[in-house]
Amino acid sequence: MSTPQAPTIRPLDRGECEAILARNHVGRLAYTRDSHVDIEPLHYVFHDGWIYGRTSHGTKMDAVGYTWSPVAFEVDEIEGLFQWRSVVVHGGFYAIPEQGAEWEQAEWRRGVELLRELLPETLTGADPVAFRTVLFRIAAQEMTGREARPGG
Repeated sequence: MSTPQAPTIRPLDRGECEAILARNHVGRLAYTRDSHVDIEPLHYVFHDGWIYGRTSHGTKMDAVGYTWSPVAFEVDEIEGLFQWRSVVVHGGFYAIPEQGAEWEQAEWRRGVELLRELLPETLTGADPVAFRTVLFRIAAQEMTGREARPGG
């Protein structure tokens, strides 16, 4: 049995990071709550520099709030132990109110439209996760990515 060669790890440029975000739809949201960090998986859509998703009222929303909070968001593509890509986004988390200023209502409608591309039943009577009524978006202000390839 041979020993595997060390992988080559390289940084990804912003375009490569955005392509990874665009072709995936499950990521992990990291946020602070009290004196520790929580991480939760969720589905999302990446569009025009923003990550759109939805969640339910509860612990996460109590921690991040409904106006703005700094968060991190990570997406991975894993093909093997030494063959993967990972993107981490840092930015502001914003809940999108359905009823609010005109621009907020427009943004809410855009979020629903984008999420319906992923799950057409989003916020309809046939929604399999109807309890997730809070729409949000994360500004992809800082984005870093890395890729590992097998064998030097």
